[in-house]
Amino acid sequence: MTKATVLTGITTTGTPHLGNYVGAIRPAIAASKNDNVAPFYFLADYHALIKCQEPDRVRQSSREIAATWLALGLDTSNAVFYRQSDVPEILELTWILTCVTAKGLMNRAHAYKAAVAENEQGDEKDPDKGVTMGLFSYPILMAADILMFKADKVPVGRDQIQHIEMARDIAARFNHIYGEHFTLPEAVVEEHGATLLGLDGRKMSKSYNNTIPLFEPEKKLRKLINKIKTNSLEPGEPKDPDTCTLFSIYKAFATQAEVAEIRQRYADGIGWGEMKQVLFEYINEHIAPARERYEALMQAPDHIEQQLQEGARKARAISVPFLKDLREAVGISRIAV
Repeated sequence: MTKATVLTGITTTGTPHLGNYVGAIRPAIAASKNDNVAPFYFLADYHALIKCQEPDRVRQSSREIAATWLALGLDTSNAVFYRQSDVPEILELTWILTCVTAKGLMNRAHAYKAAVAENEQGDEKDPDKGVTMGLFSYPILMAADILMFKADKVPVGRDQIQHIEMARDIAARFNHIYGEHFTLPEAVVEEHGATLLGLDGRKMSKSYNNTIPLFEPEKKLRKLINKIKTNSLEPGEPKDPDTCTLFSIYKAFATQAEVAEIRQRYADGIGWGEMKQVLFEYINEHIAPARERYEALMQAPDHIEQQLQEGARKARAISVPFLKDLREAVGISRIAV
């Protein structure tokens, strides 16, 4: 049976938080153990440069993200886990694809249109002010990430569907000109995926500065959970769990039986201080073993690097010969003697 190739990239601009874990990391780790899937997971460090011009942050984020995935049990014997910048064929493919991509297609990219709209609303004379070519054309780099490894499926949020559609358009255009070389990828959207709320009740996101880092030390974890916004209902008053940030986080980790028990305690009027203590103890117990492994990995950068280099070796065993074929297809080859 042919394995389906599934590919996921993680941009190296921040520290993994609880929302990343339940929404993306946990299901991806599980998929890495599926013998019927060929998973590719990569640190998208070139993508990070689009919005982040802080070298130390990109380096530290790469280290933290790699350590997080390894600490949580990523099966690197099955999954190909690599750093984007360690596979130079991806950037060469990006240029090849750029040469068959219509500018009009890039004009329709959501991120670019949003930047232009913001400038126009701010009465800027130049609608492209602050727009780099990285921001404008990064859907092509994303297409190269996907097409290089002939990904069949790409798990994404709804806001990323357009990029998969663009990758399909670019691949189809190349195939039309140079022959069938690329697989047309499909976006996989998890309709019922967990979305955690942050400290302020909005979606947990580094953009809102409301996250709870996944492997925060115990004391800091407790302080952050104690900061979670709640309403003014007193202990003893019934509370609605479905509108509560504390409950939404607890539910993402707990079993159905445990969730039912806590739901009853809300009906009985559990106090906010008590619920925060319950949540802290539960989350802390859940992540403690992986946190210990994470802290050990952060002190062993050579081991992390070894894992990434091994992943790059496996990735390049695919990318090098494939790019050779693509070069031949577009007419870039040695002159025969």
